[in-house]
Amino acid sequence: MLVEGLEMLFKAFSGAVFGIDAYLVEVEVDVSAGLGNFMTVGLPDAAVRESRERIKSAIKNCGLEFPFQNITVNLAPADVKKEGSGFDLPIALGIIGTTGHVLKSDLKGYAFLGELSLDGGLRPIKGALSIAGMARQKGIRKLVVPMENAAEAAVVEQVEVYGLKSLPEVLDFVNETREFKPTRVNLTEMLEALGQYAVDFRDVKGQLHAKRAIEVATAGGHNILMIGPPGAGKTMLAKRIPTILPPLTVEEAIQTTKIHSVAGVLEPGLGLVGTRPFRAPHHTISDAGLIGGGAVPRPGEVSLSHHGVLFLDELPEFQRNVLEVLRQPLEDGTVTIARAAMSLTFPARFMLAAAMNPCPCGFLNDPSRECSCTPPMIQRYVSKISGPLLDRIDIHVDMPAVQYRELRENAGGEASDAIRDRVIRARRRQLLRYQGEKIYSNAQMSPRQIRKYCNIPPDCERLLESAMTRLGLSVRAHDRILKVARTIADLEAAESIGTAQISEAIQYRSLDRNYWT
Repeated sequence: MLVEGLEMLFKAFSGAVFGIDAYLVEVEVDVSAGLGNFMTVGLPDAAVRESRERIKSAIKNCGLEFPFQNITVNLAPADVKKEGSGFDLPIALGIIGTTGHVLKSDLKGYAFLGELSLDGGLRPIKGALSIAGMARQKGIRKLVVPMENAAEAAVVEQVEVYGLKSLPEVLDFVNETREFKPTRVNLTEMLEALGQYAVDFRDVKGQLHAKRAIEVATAGGHNILMIGPPGAGKTMLAKRIPTILPPLTVEEAIQTTKIHSVAGVLEPGLGLVGTRPFRAPHHTISDAGLIGGGAVPRPGEVSLSHHGVLFLDELPEFQRNVLEVLRQPLEDGTVTIARAAMSLTFPARFMLAAAMNPCPCGFLNDPSRECSCTPPMIQRYVSKISGPLLDRIDIHVDMPAVQYRELRENAGGEASDAIRDRVIRARRRQLLRYQGEKIYSNAQMSPRQIRKYCNIPPDCERLLESAMTRLGLSVRAHDRILKVARTIADLEAAESIGTAQISEAIQYRSLDRNYWT
């Protein structure tokens, strides 16, 4: 926030978040003769209007003079609603400036953000990374933020970020009565330090077929649906999917951190989100909670899963309208939320992993437990998942209960690092193949690109035709099989698709006939 003094008027620049990006806000503080009224204009929300009480107490409790006069604070542009408590610090600094305690009359090139506690302490705010990026674009080279936001804002290069703890420290910084050093971060080292997972695929006993299906799904960016009885390990496997995805790049980490910071879910003091997000909302979530929304739209779970995994457990238990809103982000990789006064677009490029029981009781076809569901009950249960949504899930895998012998095996499974190495190599082949195509994985191929990159020899044609006829597969399953077969070939470093790849891909669509046709 830039501050310059003109007798009883101080002007300042601040930042506010709109979507996941920030815009410039000019804060004007005017003190004039009167009975001590404090008015804030410029479409402030409740948090901004209430700031006058926090600011008044903070200034007094720091032993500073609070003018008993009329105070008018203007937040420009006045036609955009202002949210949040980050304006506390610049408003307080403007008021103090009118009393002569700010020695500098011109602080161009500086910015100040922070919420004030009643004793003058600085509390963290949302969206510090986005505001730091805006400051760089506007030529602001020094940014003062609460200590907890310093590492996050310092991710932006060419901006000196100072993490301070209180209003008196800010005054010392402005008046240069104390020396403060800017916060420095090394993005590469930070990403390496934060990119560690607490879980590993070697912890999972049995379920080799499901592990292979998940490896194929991550290698090609395919969405996956796991079907099995309670206790089969569906959730355990899903939580380990991020551990075999390629590590976040610096650009991906910054974009993901922006979303988490704006949503207020970034851990205090954490500069970056270093691991692939894994979000697992409860099935009672609303469509606004999943997609995003509100009077001023906020990111939902699909955006918080950007560059990561969105896991929907007990898929048929979600409300039908909630599942249907997934179709656009699964197709486009973005979410657009329209309101009367604004329209916001949030990124939402994620991998969908879903899990469900085969029937309401969960024990259909289980050799050790008897299913108590009737065929109509089963049909109603699985029909909660619509065809258009199912069309966007490339891989379906059946997960039977783990046998006691597998559970007690001492030998662990393959480690996540080994699987991730194969996934990374497969992803690199796809990036080379699709240069100039504006897609990054096999799952994003259009029908035209499927015809171009998924040519198969006559023996594969006969095998695919026979499978579609005997299993009663739909037309949409045809394209899904070819996409998955292309991914399997990439995992095996094969230039062309063969019968082995087609056969494996067919297995991942055979559940269509059992449940949905």
